[in-house]
Amino acid sequence: MNPDRFFALMLLLESRDGATTQELASALGVSLRTITRDLNWLRDAGLPVTAHRGRLGGVTMLPGSGLDLTRLTPGEHDHLSLIGLDEKQRADLNASAESRRALAKLAARQSRRVHELLPLTDVVHVDSRPWHQRRASGTSPASLIGAVRRGRQLRIEYDSPREPSPRDLVVDPYGLLAKAGIWYLVADRARVPRMYRLERITTWKEVDQPRRLRENHTLATVAAALTDQWEHHHALEVSATIDRTQIERAQRIFGLRLVRDDDEESGNGHKVTIRFPHLEDVRALLPFGNAVTVHGPTEARAHLRDLATNLAHHYAPAPTS
Repeated sequence: MNPDRFFALMLLLESRDGATTQELASALGVSLRTITRDLNWLRDAGLPVTAHRGRLGGVTMLPGSGLDLTRLTPGEHDHLSLIGLDEKQRADLNASAESRRALAKLAARQSRRVHELLPLTDVVHVDSRPWHQRRASGTSPASLIGAVRRGRQLRIEYDSPREPSPRDLVVDPYGLLAKAGIWYLVADRARVPRMYRLERITTWKEVDQPRRLRENHTLATVAAALTDQWEHHHALEVSATIDRTQIERAQRIFGLRLVRDDDEESGNGHKVTIRFPHLEDVRALLPFGNAVTVHGPTEARAHLRDLATNLAHHYAPAPTS
C-alpha cells in the first residue's frame, strides 16, 4: 500500500460510521481485491479495523484509534506524502525536519497496541539507494522543487550521454521522481513524456509560461508508464545458457530483462532469454566470460566475438625485439 492510499483509507474509515469494501474501493479507485488486501494490512499492523456483515454492516475503525491529523500544520500534512522516501531522499528535498515533526506528532498520539507491538519505525528502515553509488552532481532536488511546485515551464541544459554536447530544452514538468536512488525530472517535451536525470541537468531556469500538461495525466501515471516502457523496451532478444553458479548474479544485473526458461534446464546451466535495447548492449555479458553461452541471434554472437577479440588484442603481450 502506498502512503497516499494509506492516509486516504484511514481518513475514510475515521469519517464514516461504516463503509462497504465496494464503497471504499470506489472512493480510492482500486479493485475489491486491493482494498481487501489493504484492510488485512491494517489489521496485521495492529490497527483495530473490524468488518460486520449484513445490511447495516460495513468496515469500521474504533473511534480515536486511528490517525490524529488535526495537530498537523498544512506543510506537515503535505510532507506525509513523502513518507515513502528514506531519510537521505527527504534530505535531498530539504524536507527532513518537517517530515520528522509530522511523524513525531502522529507517533505521540498512538497508544501502545493491544499486543504490545513495537512501532514499525523502530523495526523497519528503508534505504533505497543502490550499492556503491557515487555522489550525484548536477542539479539537486532541493534547488528544483520550488520551481516545479510553481507550475511553470523550465528551460534546462541537459547533458545526455547520447549527444556530443549539452542540449537546450524547454519542458513542461510533472514533478520529481526518486527511482532506485536516482532523482529524475519527469516532464513533457513537445507533448512527449521524458525522464531527465537531475545529475545531467547542468543549468536550468524558470520560463514565464505556465506548464502545459496533457489532459488526465499526472506525475504518478506518467512516471509509471515511462518506467514500464524502459523496463520492457527492447530491440534484441538473446537466448543463452548461464552457468548455475552465475544465474543469481545475472538476475541481479539484468532484472526483468532476463527471463528463465524453467522447462529447459540442463546439466550445464539455466536456459534464459535476455532482452537488450540495442545490439551494443550485449557487451554487458562479457564480464561473465565462458559462464554464459549465447546461442543466438547470429549478430549477437558475432558482436560478442568481435568485442572479445578486440579485448584480447588490447591486453596481448607487447612484442619483444
